[in-house]
Amino acid sequence: MNTTSETNKQKTNIRHKALTVIGTVLCIILVPILIVNCTLIIRSYTNSEKVPSIGGYCPMIVLTDSMYDVIESGDLIFCKSIDAKDVKEQDIISFFDPSSNTQSVVTHRVVEVTTDKNGNIAWRTKGDANNIEDQALVPAENLVGIYTGTSISGAGDFVIFLSTTWGLVIFVALPLVLLIIYDIIRRRTYEKIKQKDTDALLAELEALRAEKVDKDGSNAG
Repeated sequence: MNTTSETNKQKTNIRHKALTVIGTVLCIILVPILIVNCTLIIRSYTNSEKVPSIGGYCPMIVLTDSMYDVIESGDLIFCKSIDAKDVKEQDIISFFDPSSNTQSVVTHRVVEVTTDKNGNIAWRTKGDANNIEDQALVPAENLVGIYTGTSISGAGDFVIFLSTTWGLVIFVALPLVLLIIYDIIRRRTYEKIKQKDTDALLAELEALRAEKVDKDGSNAG
């Protein structure tokens, strides 16, 4: 076997393996981000009156310190869907603010389980850092979910960035472009390796034929 061709083959194989590792890492990192972002974006447009969720879990961005120091402003928290009858006192719940004209969501602690004027389940809530309870009772229909106890400190700002144009470009469009570019490079690298292997094999066959011709010529002489 030709030493030069063997060395080149080893180099191309190493390069191909490196690209494969890079591609795998990109897939592990970018694909979940892409799937989650696309799912949340689609759900937010198809049902704007409901908080987007995946598998019953929804990420929530905390904008105030009303629940300090359990939850802080800028945290990204996770809530899960729960039946209204399963909510108990001291649970921390996320709900559409009944005293707001907008679709703002509040995350506060339940200090009392009661009923509204129609006899339906309702809750009296309060922020841990607030001096007084929330003015309006929270009706069961306003419930978004219960706080799971899982939060990522400071990640809320990052999630807000994801909803901007640049965030969509970087974390939705860019992952797609990178995956496409990787696939193109991987295919071309594979074709080059395949072609080099073919060329090396042909060169070896040609060398063997030439060696045989020389040998036959020497024997004839």
